[in-house]
Amino acid sequence: MKITLKDGKEKEYEKKMSVAEIAADVSEGLARAACAGDINGRRVDLRTVIEEDCQLNILTFQEKEGADAFRHTTSHIMAQAIKRLYPEAKLAIGPSIENGFYYDIDRDEPLTTDDFPAIEAEMKKIVKENLKIEQFSMPREEAIQFMKEKEEPYKVELIENLPEDAIISFYRQGEFVDLCAGPHLMTTKPVKAFKLLKLAGAYWRGNEKNKMLTRIYGTSYPKAGELEEYLRKLEEAKKRDHRKLGKELSLFTIMDEGPGFPFFLPKGMILKNQLIDYWREIHTREGYVEISSPIMLNRTLWETSGHWDHYKANMYTTVIDEEDFAIKPMNCPGGLLVYKSQPHSYRDLPIRMGEIGLVHRHEKSGALHGLMRVRCFNQDDAHIFMTKEQITEEIKGVVRLIDEVYHLFGFKYHVELSTKPENSMGSEEDWEMAIHGLKQALEEIGLPYEVNEGDGAFYGPKIDFHLEDSIGRTWQCGTIQLDFQLPLRFETEYIGADGEKHQPIMVHRVVFGSIERFIGILTEHFAGKFPTWLAPVQVKVLPISDKFFDYGKKVFDMLRKEGIRAEIDERAEKIGYKIREARLEKVPYMLIVGQKEEEAGLVSVRSRFLGDEGQKDLKEFMSDIQKEISSRIIKEEEEKESE
Repeated sequence: MKITLKDGKEKEYEKKMSVAEIAADVSEGLARAACAGDINGRRVDLRTVIEEDCQLNILTFQEKEGADAFRHTTSHIMAQAIKRLYPEAKLAIGPSIENGFYYDIDRDEPLTTDDFPAIEAEMKKIVKENLKIEQFSMPREEAIQFMKEKEEPYKVELIENLPEDAIISFYRQGEFVDLCAGPHLMTTKPVKAFKLLKLAGAYWRGNEKNKMLTRIYGTSYPKAGELEEYLRKLEEAKKRDHRKLGKELSLFTIMDEGPGFPFFLPKGMILKNQLIDYWREIHTREGYVEISSPIMLNRTLWETSGHWDHYKANMYTTVIDEEDFAIKPMNCPGGLLVYKSQPHSYRDLPIRMGEIGLVHRHEKSGALHGLMRVRCFNQDDAHIFMTKEQITEEIKGVVRLIDEVYHLFGFKYHVELSTKPENSMGSEEDWEMAIHGLKQALEEIGLPYEVNEGDGAFYGPKIDFHLEDSIGRTWQCGTIQLDFQLPLRFETEYIGADGEKHQPIMVHRVVFGSIERFIGILTEHFAGKFPTWLAPVQVKVLPISDKFFDYGKKVFDMLRKEGIRAEIDERAEKIGYKIREARLEKVPYMLIVGQKEEEAGLVSVRSRFLGDEGQKDLKEFMSDIQKEISSRIIKEEEEKESE
């Protein structure tokens, strides 16, 4: 049989071979690192035997699917440890997730973080025992009885919901058996670096009518150093938490009177408006027109768009003059009505129509999270109406715009192209044309991308931009979506060169995504130390004592007159205290004024970037900072300040 490996190399074998045996034949290092296999796109155990020609990818921890197998195995090790320590505990589900795993546990006396040391110690024993992990199967009825005998009611319920003719997969390691489709590692031995992280409540099957279970989260790595680095990043992430910094820096708050509805404070509004001003500047440059559509529209509109039937549970509705209305969860239908408000010719296209619209979506209270998941937010939407022939060039323009914005903030990113899903609408021809247009745009720009098969929206394919922040976390923000369905539903049209009516192609696209969420991401990315152009307070004037308040006020007034956002600290405190306070407020520049400065008509400059920059002429300082602000540069922070 012929085995084609990921790099295109081919291996031939005269007899059937397991994935593990083929890995060992390729190299000892690969055999040690292997976690699972991928045969013709199907994830399998290393123990899976191959009997015919195939494409084989041997998955290591460095690949997501390999890490999933590794961490799924760790979740079973944790469940086994819990059953050894607390035999009465009942097991629900325990999958791998991004950066870790969890298991939902039911116990009369719920587990707490105080139990973590004992569970981790038992997990270490299981790893040291080097238990062989084996897969076996049985018919559904037999499997139900098997789990009943083990007194695992949640597993019984899961099996009962499977088809009657299903063959049920289990995995065994030592005395422990779990319902599972796999794949898993060959033994427990490779799982040497793990940590239990936190607890949460989780309703069985996500239904609030069901029992609340205890969800234990953890993570694992092949090497202790990798785990230590991840835990270090978690600690850094806690320090950067935008909810914590938002409070400390007086940016925003969320009150009991409006869960999920953020209040922006004066400094937060400066930050928000700076982003919006930047958005308007670059969109005007790129030929976009700006519109504003109503926050509330009638039921007929949302029925036409499909939201009333498919999204109503997430919409806030009311009745006006005995007619149903809904607060908009999206800006798109309003943009379509604006397009339809006057006739269009092919000569008008493309029309690039932007809107920073306030939208409302009902999120469950348990999902709310600072600015990252809210119930109302400003979406920096734009809708482009164009001909089929204009798709590639318009997509290239949007990609370049998004790339410019993300590079400005210092983000790395990767791109995914999502193709036709199973529930798609529209003709095969339309889909092929749209996917080709997106691919062609990305390839002509030379932007690498991954294809995410079948993950497009039902109305068209899309390009998603995944940002990587300064501590390596990824965030999905920008997106470009082609849409054939809404223009059809709203009967939009233009007159072509042939004098006939044609339907335009519509592109939905966002750069920031949600401005609120983007502020949350920026706050954590910069750890609250915003670039000077974005900083709510750019300069803090610090008089050494009350004798120099008048000179400090003069400096402050000159800064404000030149449009530089400044504050003055006139408290009767020592200068060392004032400097420490300004550092905690993450202010880019401090101007210290005392007798020497007043006599010479100068200011002593201290910055986040170079520390003590010495005395400067105020006009020279203002000229320098205005250049820094207008160019929107991000200066490297050379001084590590303890806070």
